Amino acid sequence: MTHGDQRAAYERAVAGKSRLFAVWPGQWSSDLFEVDDLDEFAKAHGIRHDDERTGLKNHVHKVEWVKNPHGNDNPRSQYLDIDVTLTSGCSINDRCTFAAQMKEQKGWDIATSGGWSKSGRPGGTTTYSLRARRKSLT
Repeated sequence: MTHGDQRAAYERAVAGKSRLFAVWPGQWSSDLFEVDDLDEFAKAHGIRHDDERTGLKNHVHKVEWVKNPHGNDNPRSQYLDIDVTLTSGCSINDRCTFAAQMKEQKGWDIATSGGWSKSGRPGGTTTYSLRARRKSLT
């Protein structure tokens, strides 16, 4: 039995070499479940891209960003509060997927912990308030 490394476990399960289980820990005991829908597992863990769940198509995004005027303005802070607008028609439903795509496409380090928000703008566009590592933004 192994744990961790979701991609390797998924690949072994798809190949029929092993079965995939998930544990739901409790205070006094834990429940063990066999994962029977490997496609959903792959989508949920980002092994396979899922446009519907993430709101993001698997393409190069057209992104506009500005410094959030109400955010942390400390120039010594590693992170900068930014407002992001996707002009490619996508929406951010899963911040981890968006962060991975921006890392790959633009070299940005988007924070995946802490708060974030979205708001509508006139014309039907949506702005997302995120945090990004200051030095990674170009």
